[in-house]
Amino acid sequence: MAKAFIGFGGNLGDTRQIITDAIVCLALRNQLQIIQKSCFYQSAPVDAAGGDYINSVVHVETELSPYGLLHVCQTIEQQFGRERPYENAPRTLDLDILFFEGVAQGDTELTLPHPRITERSFVLLPLLEIAPDFFLPEFGELKQYLPKVAHQRIEKLACRNCSCEEKPQYRPSAH
Repeated sequence: MAKAFIGFGGNLGDTRQIITDAIVCLALRNQLQIIQKSCFYQSAPVDAAGGDYINSVVHVETELSPYGLLHVCQTIEQQFGRERPYENAPRTLDLDILFFEGVAQGDTELTLPHPRITERSFVLLPLLEIAPDFFLPEFGELKQYLPKVAHQRIEKLACRNCSCEEKPQYRPSAH
């Protein structure tokens, strides 16, 4: 079984519920097991149009290949009405494979690790919440990139499964 991390996001409709339902759809797949899920985060769009996004990251273990997992993610996106009218358009649901254990590749269909993994607070904060010492050979420890995304507005949303004692907004001095 390979370890993988998947980013969930969207900014159309009841996004929190859509992401929750999409995670359930993912969990129903026999070829993978959800290990951990981050809290929800609300963030301003980065290089995208529309309103604020809701994001979360899920850690899975899977028997699927990277392309098999990509197919599952795209199928779930389609089930929730994902349309791609133009690059970075507002969306009901977006699933991105952020990391797939043992795989580093850069083709047009699937680049691993995700090429902007260190550039987005809505990826780094939820990922580091569930894997605080996450390390990528080509990037090093991901927490070192937090100061570089400090200007991106993001807020951790309270939920029953999260430690809400933590500061809900990213502040450079907190890390």
